[in-house]
Amino acid sequence: MRFRTEKMDYKDFNDRYEAEISAIFTRFPSFQKVGASAYKPGLEGMVRWDMAAGHPHEKFASIHVAGTNGKGSVSHLIASVLASAGYRVGLYTSPHILDFRERMKICDGSGGVAKYVPKENVYDFLVKWKNYFEENSLSFFEITTMMAFDWFAREHVDFAVIETGLGGRLDSTNIITPVLSVITNIGLDHCDLLGDTREKIAFEKAGIIKPGIPAVIGENDEEIADVFEEKALECESPLFDASDMFPYDSPVLDSLLSEMDLHGEYQRRNLSTALSAISLLSSLGILADGIEEPVLYDGITGAASRMRFLGRWQTFRRGNKTVILDIGHNAHGLKYNFSQLARLFEANPDKRACIIFGMVSDKDVDSVLRLFPLLPGRNIDVVFTNAESRRALPASELEKHFVRFHGLSPDSVRLKTGGGEYSVASIPSVTDAVRTVLGTMAADEGAVVYIGGSTFVVAEALPLFI
Repeated sequence: MRFRTEKMDYKDFNDRYEAEISAIFTRFPSFQKVGASAYKPGLEGMVRWDMAAGHPHEKFASIHVAGTNGKGSVSHLIASVLASAGYRVGLYTSPHILDFRERMKICDGSGGVAKYVPKENVYDFLVKWKNYFEENSLSFFEITTMMAFDWFAREHVDFAVIETGLGGRLDSTNIITPVLSVITNIGLDHCDLLGDTREKIAFEKAGIIKPGIPAVIGENDEEIADVFEEKALECESPLFDASDMFPYDSPVLDSLLSEMDLHGEYQRRNLSTALSAISLLSSLGILADGIEEPVLYDGITGAASRMRFLGRWQTFRRGNKTVILDIGHNAHGLKYNFSQLARLFEANPDKRACIIFGMVSDKDVDSVLRLFPLLPGRNIDVVFTNAESRRALPASELEKHFVRFHGLSPDSVRLKTGGGEYSVASIPSVTDAVRTVLGTMAADEGAVVYIGGSTFVVAEALPLFI
């Protein structure tokens, strides 16, 4: 029976909702919270539950998106264009930044802005299936995936864009048969779970390619191209290369990038992938009327606002300072962030520059630390911090690691290397780090502050700016 909020006041319902959400985070901890211990590979549990639930994912057309980086941006771009074209579109992504309900959104046609799954739907679902969770030892991600499929089916979406959680082949989302598979790129991340080479990781991501279903690969990568080609051949699936369809130097990309509300130079590759996916959906007849140019422009340029997308080169002005927040958290993604940041610092040689940075403990720290921008003759303030997550690497440890990495004395606070200079400190609270930095920059005209290193750092910093 559906829970009815009119039988109790809002506070009573909200308390019950929070209790149920807290329970699944505690009883079925998420990868976002506890890391590898929450990872449950295999589809057997999802297949059984899908049968018990009446196969909700079969009630809508889906686009499946996997990849090391960029899959969130690509998913949001595709969903935004479909919504701009008038379709009712579901979007399932992870992790969330501020609100659990960010993981599931529906955008209803060209005039709408995406809406998170209502608390009532979340509550109803959790109460209905609570005993089933326990009896079948389901994972947090299995629970949230089925919740999304169930909501999308009940709301009669035309399309759902489904982002994998981790990997692809054994990911809980991989029970679907999509109309299109998308793989953005392959980098060395989650190596303890997916494999210690790019070929092994590519094999896991390629697992979303289904028999006869077209697939688009976001980045032309000769080192691992054979992995995708072999899988496509096995499945007799048409395989497309986004960099052939929309080359990175295409004037089309230049024009759209200059107008997009999704910022960050890394979006060039994501845009190429998303445009290729949309083009294939049209040319293969999956979209009955295709996508007209004004609709495409509207969907691409307004994707962040329409789909309520957070934490991707999200830029704020605080007085005369520019503050950038980005959830990039591995070397594959941060190389683009730090390259763009270096150019921004270089373009403002007389302006103060600061990086507030924290990481989770299961990342390859050295591969990230070597990417930090350092410019001749420039001082860059680096403030290491840590989020409240149990996975966070303590700020003091990250600072010591940084000092050791550059071969300097552990007592150093100013690190001179490569003709430039770092000023290093650690503040073991994201909120305190942000407030301290902005406070000391009150008189610094045009200062630039970058905040990132993990989703958790951005999640704790973002409320200070919105």
